[in-house]
Amino acid sequence: MSPRTTRPGKDREEFVSYYGRPVIKAPSWSAQDIAGYFFLGGLAGAGSVLAAGAQLTGRGTTATALKVSSLAAVGLSAAALVHDLGRPSRFAHMLRVFKPTSPMSMGSWLLSAYGPAAGTAALSAVTGRLPRTGAAATAAAAVLGPGLATYTAVLAADTAVPAWHGAHRELPYLFAASATAAAAGMALVTGPVHENAPARRAAALAAVADLTASRAVERRLGSVAVTYREGRAGTLLRTARGLTAAGAAAALVLGHRSRPAAAGAGLALLAGSACTRFGVFAAGVASAEDPVHTIAPQREAARRRAERAQQTQDAERSERSR
Repeated sequence: MSPRTTRPGKDREEFVSYYGRPVIKAPSWSAQDIAGYFFLGGLAGAGSVLAAGAQLTGRGTTATALKVSSLAAVGLSAAALVHDLGRPSRFAHMLRVFKPTSPMSMGSWLLSAYGPAAGTAALSAVTGRLPRTGAAATAAAAVLGPGLATYTAVLAADTAVPAWHGAHRELPYLFAASATAAAAGMALVTGPVHENAPARRAAALAAVADLTASRAVERRLGSVAVTYREGRAGTLLRTARGLTAAGAAAALVLGHRSRPAAAGAGLALLAGSACTRFGVFAAGVASAEDPVHTIAPQREAARRRAERAQQTQDAERSERSR
């Protein structure tokens, strides 16, 4: 007989788990590799969007810095992914399949298309050669950037991990906000003060969107949201919110006055974005390891389906009795 696994709290029912073991297998991904891949991909993708905007508005120094940082970020993210896969050939094997319904397949192709575009844009900006080719590559990277910044949220939500799958509608918005904060932070760190007005506004918008999306994720998850509030994930996500809010406030108030203040605000935004990705990853692992978070949402969903079915039957009986 399997023992009952209980959790403290008012009106908490008992959950049966075979020898207290998790119901599903926790992600085997390395936190350093995959959470780092989530963060770096977001930084690269959103950075390309801001780089294109900077180029269009005549902020050449910021545009070049963001193109170079996006190239570095996507290179490091690819290295982290390959390191987690174990062998470079495994990434190449993923390109043998083009499956629109698979986030992994689409992400592999997206990364493969974005990398050369980001590399060409950065090379042209640094050398000053082939400006038309560089402009086209900048535009291509900007078009692909939002997908690169958010597809990892779809990839995570496509698993059975409760803290990710349960928030499959809201998680991409959280990743988009976090990526925007990181890119704005990079622009503040690397760009001159007289060019950072768009980055400061982007930082403020990203901070508001990050907080809003975080709250939406927790509301959607219900009881599973505890994994976002407690333990390692809770610490990381609270730190992320504090750093993002402080960075955005410093950017708005002091970022246009002082280069050190702008750089400090940018570093806070970058650190906040990284903490968000690592926090979401930790919440997913915690939710998979506790059988309560797998069983409770399933029972709640079954209860809601039964209630809807009962309401439908009651309505039909009422209609027949008329």
